Amino acid sequence: MLGGAGKLDREQQLARLIAAIEMVESGGKADAVGDGGKAVGILQIQPVMVEDVNRILGEDRFTLADRLDAAKSREIFKVYTDHYSAGRTDDVKARRWNGGPRGDRKAATLTYWHKVQKHLNVGGAK
Repeated sequence: MLGGAGKLDREQQLARLIAAIEMVESGGKADAVGDGGKAVGILQIQPVMVEDVNRILGEDRFTLADRLDAAKSREIFKVYTDHYSAGRTDDVKARRWNGGPRGDRKAATLTYWHKVQKHLNVGGAK
C-alpha cells in the first residue's frame, strides 16, 4: 500500500508541475498560439516536439492538431519528460521542456524555471 501512495504522490507532483508550466506557457489557455504560430496549445508545443515524441514512441500517435487538446498535450509532456527526465527534479523537467533535452544546462532556462516555480509556490508547494 505504501508503494501505491508514493506513486500517487509522484503523479500529484507531476500534475502540479504541468499546471504551473501551463500557466507560464499559455496562461492556461488550450487554444493559445505563440512564437509566430509555431507554438500551439496549453503547453505551447512546437512541431518538432510532436515529431520527437512520436519518434520516442515508435509510432505516429500524436498529430499537430493534438496540441490544441489539453489532455493530449499533457500526454505529450509526460512522454517527453519520461524519456528525457525520468527520476529528475521538477527544475530539470521544466528546463528541459523549455530548452530541449539538455535545457537544464542552459542559463537561459533558469529564468523560465523561476517563472514555473512562482506558480508552484502559489499552488502551495512545499
